[in-house]
Amino acid sequence: MSQAKESTLSFSQDQLTELVQQVLRHAKQAGATACDVDISEGVGQNVSVRLGEVETIEYNRDKGVGVTVYLGQRKGHASSSDFSPAALEQTVAAALAIARHTAEDSAAGLADPERLATEFPDLDLYHPWALSVEEAIELAQRCEAAARGVDARISNSEGATVSSHTGQSVYGNSHGFIGPGRSSRHSISCAVIAQEGEAMQRDYWYSSARAAGDLDAADAIGLKAGQRALARLGARRLKTGDYPVLFDPSMAAGLIGHLSSAISGGALYRKASFLLDSIGQPVFAPLVNIVEDPFLKRGMASSAFDAEGVACVRRELIKDGVLGGYLLGSYSARKLGLQSTGNAGGSHNLLVAPTAGGFTDMLARLGTGLLVTELLGQGVNGITGDYSRGAAGFWVENGEIAYPVEEITIAGNLKQMYQQIVAIGSDIETRGSKRVGSILLERMTVAGE
Repeated sequence: MSQAKESTLSFSQDQLTELVQQVLRHAKQAGATACDVDISEGVGQNVSVRLGEVETIEYNRDKGVGVTVYLGQRKGHASSSDFSPAALEQTVAAALAIARHTAEDSAAGLADPERLATEFPDLDLYHPWALSVEEAIELAQRCEAAARGVDARISNSEGATVSSHTGQSVYGNSHGFIGPGRSSRHSISCAVIAQEGEAMQRDYWYSSARAAGDLDAADAIGLKAGQRALARLGARRLKTGDYPVLFDPSMAAGLIGHLSSAISGGALYRKASFLLDSIGQPVFAPLVNIVEDPFLKRGMASSAFDAEGVACVRRELIKDGVLGGYLLGSYSARKLGLQSTGNAGGSHNLLVAPTAGGFTDMLARLGTGLLVTELLGQGVNGITGDYSRGAAGFWVENGEIAYPVEEITIAGNLKQMYQQIVAIGSDIETRGSKRVGSILLERMTVAGE
């Protein structure tokens, strides 16, 4: 077995911290009234195979520093991939030159010092994977072979990919805050094409985790990709009508993603959200409970502090359907006359509490209606909540999958859709930052024939 490609990081956390402090000192000497610095480096390896042959082997090693300076209420930002003292000074000078030419903004500035994180628990996010190229190729080949071996009708492949990435960063600002972080992210994916006569269907599957040991087995990922592609052969269109709709877990995560967008500070202060002025209001059906948990061990969106150093907090975002708070960074909070919620950079892990059993139970609850396993297009209006997207999936009768469907459109309005959730499954998707099972909606308009 060959040695893994050298994938260790080039700097120690102490070295990155020293670079951050150098920039902060220089910014102060150069006349900035405040400054923040984010410095990071990452290394990664991607290996792809297709039809059993190696397609790509990619290594990436990158580093960067971003500097934001303030002259009172005026702000400038510059970045560089050069960590030499001269380059860091030039980056500060460039940020200051920009700040001098920008208009004052009363909401600009660092996060309030009393909101900065003071505790840094180990969230178990850093698990480098000592994977040689040969081992990665073998994993990808096994994954694809499992998919192609499902059935003779798996006629072609888009390939399988094994990816591994580790990175670290240090964020610091002139309030004296220094926040280090290290993380890793690994994945195995596969996409294949099934063919019967002239009809062709493509589908995929993947697994993603902080630690390689948490990934699904390569063979299991391939098997699922092959089964999913095969199951779509013989797809038909549906008659136009209003039907109950079940979103499978990966599609359900998208529904929760629309919530994140609608309650994020940028959308709110621009008045570009269908959930304006909704704190304390019932925005979901009463059975819905969603917790934001930044401290989830090995979570894909776990962190002790946000992009501005503000301490993250575990909180009930939705309790019995009622919205408990927004997702705010310091700038959007000031624009709205509120306080930062530790969400500069976005939401943390959103955990949606199940109200029902697994996938089989959810199919039984659906009874007769549409199971959605793929969504197409971007037909979601964040201002009005209007929702219209191309979809594919399966028609379900009496709790059993009857046949695949394609070339349909599902439509509704997110305000009503959220209120019409009748069950949430325990078949929870853990690959991303939205941990949710399948979601059953009372009904939606389905446009087909």
